Amino acid sequence: MDAVIDNLPTYLNGFGTTVLLLIVSGLSALVIGTVVAAMRISPVATLRVVATVYTEIVRNTPLTLVLIFCALVLPYLGSRLPYLITAIIALSVYTSPFVAEALRSGINGVPVGQAEAARSVGLGFRQTVSLVIFPQAFRMTIPPLINVFIALTKNTSVAGGFFVVELFAVGKQLANDNGDAVIPILLGVATFYLIITVPLGLLAVQLERKWVVQR
Repeated sequence: MDAVIDNLPTYLNGFGTTVLLLIVSGLSALVIGTVVAAMRISPVATLRVVATVYTEIVRNTPLTLVLIFCALVLPYLGSRLPYLITAIIALSVYTSPFVAEALRSGINGVPVGQAEAARSVGLGFRQTVSLVIFPQAFRMTIPPLINVFIALTKNTSVAGGFFVVELFAVGKQLANDNGDAVIPILLGVATFYLIITVPLGLLAVQLERKWVVQR
């Protein structure tokens, strides 16, 4: 384990980048996904079509292809964004339809009478969605959303192949530099990922149990 201990600062740098990718991309995907979910239930047919097409196209496109577009095609079109920013954009876009679908399942779980009652007291569509439907939908979909963010944590490793020095890229470089200690180095990488995913998984279980009891 000497190779892991000696390179602990390098691990921490990669871990910090991974956490940064997770937090920024996760929040961005949550915002985009919320907007897309609202568009999916909009009374305007055009918005529903746009949201549906966006969800189906992005959700069924490989993440690697999205990253290739953001990291290689955008610079060709004149973009001068750092690779870290392009990775955040790619991860946010790729994750957003999964967030939207999770929220839509929560919206479908809200009784229709809730929306009808909101309209009967004079609330418009925007007020009904923001004040009545979404608060209940978010509460019901917190565990699935956490699972989406767990998947996002693992998906950040793909950014390592596109000039972003995150945890996976650090592990790959350390494995190349320490050929006699590949297994400990990879175990070190896995441990850092588990530091993120295991607490998130436990949180999802606890929140799901709490929601089932209160339901």
